[in-house]
Amino acid sequence: MNNLDMLSLTKLNNKAPFRRMLCIALLLVTAAGLSACGSKEKKAGQALVRVNGEEITVLQINDELRRAGVQADQQKTATKQLLESLIDRQLILAEAMRNKIDRTPEVMQAIERAKAQIISQAYLKSIVTKIDKPSVAEINDYFQKHPEYFTQRKQYDIQQLVIATKDISDELKLAIDSAKSLNDVAAWLDGHNLRYARGQLSRSTTDLPEQVVAKLKEMHKGELFLFNEGENSVLNAITDVKDSPVTIKNAAPQIQQYLINKKNKEAAEAEITLLRSMAKIEYLNASAPIAP
Repeated sequence: MNNLDMLSLTKLNNKAPFRRMLCIALLLVTAAGLSACGSKEKKAGQALVRVNGEEITVLQINDELRRAGVQADQQKTATKQLLESLIDRQLILAEAMRNKIDRTPEVMQAIERAKAQIISQAYLKSIVTKIDKPSVAEINDYFQKHPEYFTQRKQYDIQQLVIATKDISDELKLAIDSAKSLNDVAAWLDGHNLRYARGQLSRSTTDLPEQVVAKLKEMHKGELFLFNEGENSVLNAITDVKDSPVTIKNAAPQIQQYLINKKNKEAAEAEITLLRSMAKIEYLNASAPIAP
């Protein structure tokens, strides 16, 4: 139930262990770099350090800062740590190349997969960057057509019991159906020596998926409902429902981002559909998917 907060770079006092961890992270997220480490071409950008003849540049540091989402006030400290981590990474990669790790089937396959994914994503990005931003009229239209998210927005306060999905037996379901509150279910779980965790949250209809909003609108305070979330299942009870309307002025940025994401998704799907229509696809040792 609790969100995991990422520690900022400036909060880490033990720099050496952190640098080693950061180096490992850099290696994991840049596996495709193995294919480029053997290149003798000079890297673009001002060189900061040279490691056995291989340069580490300002452009590399800036790219790592961007990927890590480091804030401006933390960049000075982060730059020093990242530079040392890049030195460690260069040493490890050079040794890996010397031992021909880059030639093992597993690594070659991972490099090809990463390369294909990066190029594909770059192509799709080039498609969606041509899409116009949503107009004021489009934003207003969405606002008017979805009062449940804006003018009629509700705020739901919910208490929860988090239970292992493997413990959701028919007997427990019967206990939930007959229970009048979460405390009744908690008492049943205690009596059967089953573990659970309590939680609570407050969400508005704007923050929830459409199917969840539709379900909540049909429910009344105190009613229990169960959601499966993989290994855990969450038993919920609405404790309060409050009106929480928002104006078009406050909602506009969120609507704009939603419409941008929607347009990008539709453009990507249209491009894939077009490419499939022009391609010759032969299923050899696999069954063709059933058309929807």
